[in-house]
Amino acid sequence: MRGHGQTPPDPKWPGGAKVAVQFVLNYEEGGENCVLHGDAASEAFLSDIPGAAQWPGQRHWNMESIYEYGARAGFWRLHRLFTRAGIPLTIYGVATALARNPEQVEAMKDAGWEIASHGLKWVEHKDMPEEEERAAIAEAVRLHTEVVGARPRGWYTGRCSQNTVRLAAEEGGFAYVSDTYDDDLPYWLDVDGRDQLIIPYTLEANDMRFATAPGWTDGEDFFNYLRNAFDVLYEEGGTDTPKMMSIGLHCRLVGRPGKIAALKKFIDHIQNFDDVWCPRRIEIAEHWEQTHPPQKGLRPSRMEKAEFVSAFGGIFEHSPWIAERAFDLELGPAHDCAAGVHNVLCRVFRTAGAAERLGVLNAHPDLAGKLAQAGRLTSESTNEQASAGLDMLTDEERETFTKLNTAYVEKHGFPFIIAVRDHTKASIMEAFRRRIDNGGEAELEEACRQVERIARFRLGDLLP
Repeated sequence: MRGHGQTPPDPKWPGGAKVAVQFVLNYEEGGENCVLHGDAASEAFLSDIPGAAQWPGQRHWNMESIYEYGARAGFWRLHRLFTRAGIPLTIYGVATALARNPEQVEAMKDAGWEIASHGLKWVEHKDMPEEEERAAIAEAVRLHTEVVGARPRGWYTGRCSQNTVRLAAEEGGFAYVSDTYDDDLPYWLDVDGRDQLIIPYTLEANDMRFATAPGWTDGEDFFNYLRNAFDVLYEEGGTDTPKMMSIGLHCRLVGRPGKIAALKKFIDHIQNFDDVWCPRRIEIAEHWEQTHPPQKGLRPSRMEKAEFVSAFGGIFEHSPWIAERAFDLELGPAHDCAAGVHNVLCRVFRTAGAAERLGVLNAHPDLAGKLAQAGRLTSESTNEQASAGLDMLTDEERETFTKLNTAYVEKHGFPFIIAVRDHTKASIMEAFRRRIDNGGEAELEEACRQVERIARFRLGDLLP
């Protein structure tokens, strides 16, 4: 849920591009469900047949002919469009479809297009046993390499299972995996200790919506959506952070005359801009790996309890029990950051009993007090007090702090607590004089807020 967070990294696209527009052509024709291929039923997915359903044990002649259109006519119409525009494609090629379409494969290679893997067959994987899917990935790579002459460096199943991304990463030979739809930029995913680059794909800037509901009713809907998405991303690339725009295409869908006109209009639109990069997906992967290699750091969601408590037990002063309880909350990758750990620690602190919360307050030292003078503060407190100059007080200032500390504790029953990193020595003194006169309940709430603020600063030193 966290992803790149509030400030995504600058991808530093080549040429200072404000957006990377990446076209994918899914080549599935010949890899779909068909009894001729040994499948139990005909295909029913992504065609112009409304409400199509599988026909068990039978050929669906209309469905087959629609898929054939993609290979016989749609592919070549798209081939002419993109080669004339000088825009290279990434092909998501189903291995069995590639094997049945040698002329199209030759044209892809001659055009310099990337041929990534789209699995062994264009079939559903959600109920496929893990070992069967693992074997299917291996066979897809083997057949793809045999047919194309080089192994695929990218992977996208599409009709995937919960195991697909893990199994593709486990295979070990893919520069990127695209079975996610969760970001506008690539990112690194730790899969059982292996850093796998993920280049998210799209189901919305995708001509599949000509064949699904809600979908496009005509080409102008598709064009308007693509143009609006591009215009927003282009604007963001100039004011915020450049992003990536993926566009998904299918030979049997956008390859039809009434639909491809919209795609041509969109290509004409983006070619009016100089600072747009139209790469193959493998080029995005290579650029990202060089520009933003995987970073190692603390990953709280992966820690054992003892490790978690050791790392964060001192965030709330001398109160490791807060980290111990926080570990038992739901920790996921979204908590692998300062805000994430801060949230779970504060949840424990906020729901603790009154005596426990008071104990946390009393665990804090006096500002510029005897412990500081004796060098007996925690390293965190020492650095914090030094940051506001409290380690270099005049005798008069030290005496003033001593008097205020004594009076404050006598009135409120706990030390004066303030997040000194928000302040200067003068503003700390001003806050001290003002808050000492607060009522008991109001000052207890303020002290607790300051404890949480101190914790946030401390976590910021450890985590992104």
